[in-house]
Order: sequence, then structure tokens, then C-alpha cells
Amino acid sequence: MFSNILIYFVIVPILMLGGLALCRNIKQIRAVAVAGSLVLIGLSTYLLVEYLGLRAAGETAPMLFTGSWTWFEALNIHLAVGVDGVSIAMLILTSVIIFAGSFASWKIDNPKAFFLWLILLSTGVYGFFISIDLFTMFMFYEVALIPMYLLIGVWGTGRKEYSAMKLTLMLMGGSAFLMLGLIGIYYNTNGAEHTWNLLEIVKNGVDKDWQMLLFPMTFVGFGVLGAMFPFHTWSPDGHACAPTAVSMLHAGVLMKLGGYGCFRVSMYLMPDAANELAWIFLILTGISVVYGAFSACVQTDLKYINAYSSVSHCGLVLFAILMINTTAMTGAVMQMLSHGLMTALFFALIGMIYGRTHTRDIREMGGLMKIMPYLAVCYVIAGFASLGLPGLSGFVAEMTIFVGSFQQGMGEYLAGGGALRLVFTIVACCSIVITAVYILRVVGKLLLGPVYDKHHLSLTDATWWERVATVTLIISVAAIGCFPNFFEGLIRDTFSTDTFEAVKMSVANITNAF
Repeated sequence: MFSNILIYFVIVPILMLGGLALCRNIKQIRAVAVAGSLVLIGLSTYLLVEYLGLRAAGETAPMLFTGSWTWFEALNIHLAVGVDGVSIAMLILTSVIIFAGSFASWKIDNPKAFFLWLILLSTGVYGFFISIDLFTMFMFYEVALIPMYLLIGVWGTGRKEYSAMKLTLMLMGGSAFLMLGLIGIYYNTNGAEHTWNLLEIVKNGVDKDWQMLLFPMTFVGFGVLGAMFPFHTWSPDGHACAPTAVSMLHAGVLMKLGGYGCFRVSMYLMPDAANELAWIFLILTGISVVYGAFSACVQTDLKYINAYSSVSHCGLVLFAILMINTTAMTGAVMQMLSHGLMTALFFALIGMIYGRTHTRDIREMGGLMKIMPYLAVCYVIAGFASLGLPGLSGFVAEMTIFVGSFQQGMGEYLAGGGALRLVFTIVACCSIVITAVYILRVVGKLLLGPVYDKHHLSLTDATWWERVATVTLIISVAAIGCFPNFFEGLIRDTFSTDTFEAVKMSVANITNAF
């Protein structure tokens, strides 16, 4: 069983949990957290190299490094694993953010318990991304959600109990829809035997009539975690009260489970319903993009600004997936990578600034560029990535989405299929201007101008561990922006396999018309 490399993405975090349980002082806790995260980065890098080597050698299977071990034979449940380019991208993202989050939490209170829950959360995330069995995927999904309650409720700030409860109840409500959808897929897959395996379900197909019922269930179930309007309200409150590393992992990785799930389950398994019902969710996700950006403009709390920005950016991910267009869907995954890194950087910097000024209200801060120039410059870089400056990840991701969406929308319009996609693409493009407004507003109030509070003049700049966290994330953001072809090729490879032909063929006449 342990011969499959993917299993180690679950084994290593479990070993980290055991190591943390044996730790007796803060130095040992930090050593386990950093060493374990480095091992996971190494595993992700090795997996990437091996995957690219197999693809270059001509391997065309939709999933590589597959393995399956019987777990509960009566219901045909297996611990089935496998990855493609999208999965590997998500594994790399998770590893980088956990590494940076370990340093961002260098001075956390009660570090042993904190890291135990944080690593348990990451175990669920890794297991979710490598699973190709729907039941196992759902189990890891729940493992990733449950620790959030304690991480926010115990280590959070402000109305932490309210935010933790709201987050948990709303996400569990989404999980209920998701569970019903997955059970429906299990019982209504064509073939002689019920199965949870993604590849077998794609091969046999789901009954079309049932797709029309099950697609909304799964898309809403995952869409709640992806902060889709109007199920987004848990996100700003949860982010605002969460400790720094939890905000980083929550916005950077956990919310990506929503987009990944919509792509991997809803679109992947039910293409007929996806094509016919996409317009409903295009409206909701289009609202998310603009509403989140406008809401960020009127906030004064740094975390709420970034939280509503995340609603907008994650809405753009779901919006692009629903275009059912290779270019747009590739952009959606790149946006998941880009947003995961830059929002983790944002939350890390906000936590560092708050730890010094003891406020997140931009009306009570000013002139920080003079006092802490390193942190201020990092914040500007994160802001430029968010508003799509060329050379950084945001530009590459958003341009890919808009080009693919415009192509699909114009093709549909010219083919006489209506202008819905085209209109919402134009509206989504306008969100770039709104993003620039709130980013430049914050930079002006927070970093420039005179020093608002004279007590801030005695504040210090970033420590070495804070610099490690920020530099790691900035290099990653710049790498995507400067070398987009590498990441685009890794992701696009997924949409070139036969498993997506059913989805793409359903709108082929639209694309060809353009």
C-alpha cells in the first residue's frame, strides 16, 4: 500500500500529529511544523517532476499514480487515489501555504494544540485533493472543515464564538446538500454495479434526468465553501476572527476545495446538466464577483476588506468553470493558485501589522511605509497582484479567464444562443476597476501620508521568521506571473483528456461558431 507516493500526503501529516503530541517545548513544536511542511513541499515537487516525466513519455491516462484499496466492501467504498495536473497544482499550493503559515504562527499562544488542529485540517485538505473515490473525498472534506470551529473559537479574536458557529453551521448545511448529491450519483450511475469511483462514473455516465437534480445539489454544496452568493456570509466573519495562519490556510486552500469540488464532481460527472443549468449559477457567481468587490470598497477593517475581496475572486473561479471552455477553465485553476497565494500573503501581512498596531481599522493607521518599510512594500506587492499587475499571478489568471469567457460568450451570441455569458463576462471584467479602487484606497490610508498615531513610531519592522513567510509567498506569486506557460501547460493537460470530451462537445458548436 505504501508504495504509492500519494498515500504519503496523508501519512506525513499524521506523523506530524504524532510528533507534535510528543513535543515538550516550543522549539520542538516549531521544528516538527517546519520540518513536516518542508517534507510535504519536497513530496509535491517530486510528484510534479514524476508526473511531467510520465506525460512527456506519452502517458495519456486521465489520472496518474492511481491506487485503490478496499475500505468497506458492502458499499463498494475504496481508498482510491490518483492525480492529474489540477490536483498536483492544488497539492503544491497547500504545501507552500502550510510552510509559510508555520512561520506566520511562530508566536502563537498554546502552539502545541494549535498546530495539532492546523495539521489535522491540512490532512483533510491533502486527502481531498488526492481522492478519486467520492465517499473518501467527502470524508476528507469533513475532516478539513471540523477543526475550523476550534481554531477560530479558541485562537480567534473579536466575536470569535459567533463566527466559528456561523461558519460551522453554514458549511455543514452545504455538506448536507453535498452528501445527498453524492449518494444520488452513487445510486444513479449507469452500469451493473454501484460505484463511488470518479473514473468509473465518468466511463458509465450518470442518468441524465438525475443529473438535473443532482448537479444543483453538488454545485451548491461545494459552492457554499467557495463563498458563492448568497451563501457567502460566513466567509467575512470567519476570516475576520480567525488567527493569522488559519486565515491563510482557510482563504488560501480551504475555499479552493469548493472550486475544485465544483470542477471535479459537478462539471466532471454531470456534463449534460452542467450545460443546461450553468446559466443559473453564472448569474449567482457573476453577482459574487461584483458584490464582493463593491463590499470591499466600503470596509474599514483590513481583514474584512480582504475577506470580501476573496468572495469576489473565488466567485470568479466558479464563474470561469461554468463557461465550460478550456481556456476559461484553465484560468479558473490558475486563479485558484493565484488567489490562494496572494490572499495568504495578505492575511499574513495583516496579522503582522495587527500584532504591532493592535488595530485593523485603516482609519486609525497611516504612514506605515516610514515605520515598517519591509511589511509595507510586501503589502503593496500583494495589492498589485490582487488588482492584476502584469508580472504577477493575478494578471495571468484573470486575463486567461476573461479571454476564455469572452470567447465562449461571443461564440454563443453569434450562434444565436443569447448574450447572457457575454454580458456577465463584461460585468466581471469591470470588477478589475473596482478592485483597483479598494486596493489603492487601502494603500493610501494605511501606508502613505502622515503617521496617524505617534505611538506607532516605536514599532519595529518584520522579524526573520516573518520575512521567511512573506518571501516564500511573494516568490510563488511572481513565479506564476513570470512563467505562466509552465503552469498553464500543467493545468491545460487535464482538459485535453478524453474525460472532458462530453462536456466540451456539448458546446462545441458554440466555440466553433466563434
